[in-house]
Amino acid sequence: MTDVVSVDPRTGDPVEVVAQETTPAEVDALCAAAAAAAPGLEALGRDGRADLLDTLADALETRRSDVVAVADRETGLGPARLNGELTRTCFQLRLFGEVLREGSYVEATVDHAGDTPMGPRPDLRRMLVPLGPVAVFGASNFPLAFSVPGGDTAAALAVGCPVVVKAHGSHPATSELVAEVLTTAASKAGAPDGTIGLVHGLAAGAALVAAPQIRAVGFTGSPAGATALMEIIDRRPEPIPFFGELAGLNPVVVTPAAAAERGADLGAGLVGSFTLGGGQFCTKPGLTLLPAGPDGDTVLDAMAAAVRDAPTPVLLNEGIAGNYRGISARLRALPGVSTIAEGADDTSGGFTAAPLLLAADGLQDGLTDECFGPLGVVVRYDDEAALSALLAELPSSLTATVLCGAGETELPGAVAAALRPRAGRILFDAFPTGVAVSWAQTHGGPWPSTNTQHTSVGPTAVRRFLRPVTWQDAPAELLPPELADGPAGIPRRVDGALVLP
Repeated sequence: MTDVVSVDPRTGDPVEVVAQETTPAEVDALCAAAAAAAPGLEALGRDGRADLLDTLADALETRRSDVVAVADRETGLGPARLNGELTRTCFQLRLFGEVLREGSYVEATVDHAGDTPMGPRPDLRRMLVPLGPVAVFGASNFPLAFSVPGGDTAAALAVGCPVVVKAHGSHPATSELVAEVLTTAASKAGAPDGTIGLVHGLAAGAALVAAPQIRAVGFTGSPAGATALMEIIDRRPEPIPFFGELAGLNPVVVTPAAAAERGADLGAGLVGSFTLGGGQFCTKPGLTLLPAGPDGDTVLDAMAAAVRDAPTPVLLNEGIAGNYRGISARLRALPGVSTIAEGADDTSGGFTAAPLLLAADGLQDGLTDECFGPLGVVVRYDDEAALSALLAELPSSLTATVLCGAGETELPGAVAAALRPRAGRILFDAFPTGVAVSWAQTHGGPWPSTNTQHTSVGPTAVRRFLRPVTWQDAPAELLPPELADGPAGIPRRVDGALVLP
């Protein structure tokens, strides 16, 4: 058996053996337990599962100091960042509870029997029901909000799908601790055994995706990892949906008016955004399109000064640190690319990375690849025609940002129209690092940012783990409460008309 080792990224040293990699037999047992738990979890009903999510959030809050301490030791992200992330994690658990109690997510629809222009219609009643057990893959850069207790787990549990989580190797001790907290709390809330499971190791992750009991996969990670898992799904006798939140360049366009009005502030803000969390946000703005001329120079000079003054971050693991060094070196070697500024490189040990600002003469193959870490690239444009040509070359991303002048609408409108086919979220006069958990949020976009039309953040993320079922001419006693005649307590569409509770 292979040890699962927890490493301190600040030193690069192993700290403890957390567990053993999960064997194929253990994966099978966890998946079988999840399948057995599914009917009981659904039977808790919307109110029961809402109470479950509240209980999970309360349990995490109770263990806050322990969870943050372990996560900080494994990630180097710092207590302030991790306390904020835990608050977000608890918030989204409770928000999904509110979604359950409100009930519109089931899309309850009743069409009574009757005559239609096409002839008699049977009694038809439709709603969304849970898919079944879901495999969740934790992300390296958010050990709480996108990991064992994160949004995918919350969304799946909310709609009645047990989860088996593949722990990320960057924070196995955090994953073990949080899984223990959640499973204990779930049992207290009346959830059946098998509602939450945890596996370790790459082979266990592959076996998890191949397990016949798993009905969907939620993944946050790299396109390469997503491709490998999708290939496993393609080999399954029965394919299942894969919902991946993957990568993005997240371009930022600075208009000439914005550069003229507040160039220094924009430069400092851009660097603060692409170095936040060590540049390890999937929404990190990796490319800035900046106007040529003195006003653009002001922005670039401020960016250079901010990079030189930026602290040297600790990256999450050895692989990310190695990739950062390799990709940044390759980018520097591209034709027409120059180094504008570089932060101090801490050689004291650990997985550190020097912040880096590059400038390029234009876009080319390789320049728009994502570089996870504190690196930003600037490309200058001479006029609107040149900017339009650059926008047409951009790959798709999770976000796209327009920084514009006060009252300016014409150019920002044209830029936003060009960016809309390439992004899931378009920002105006803000920085993309930060994804609010809200009904209106979209955390997704065209490939390679995701492989799906659904968001992975916010209440509508539950739609990934549901499927529609229609009851035709069903006896009243066999209908779900949401589809029964009389007041249902949730929004419904009845005979074509929206009926509110």
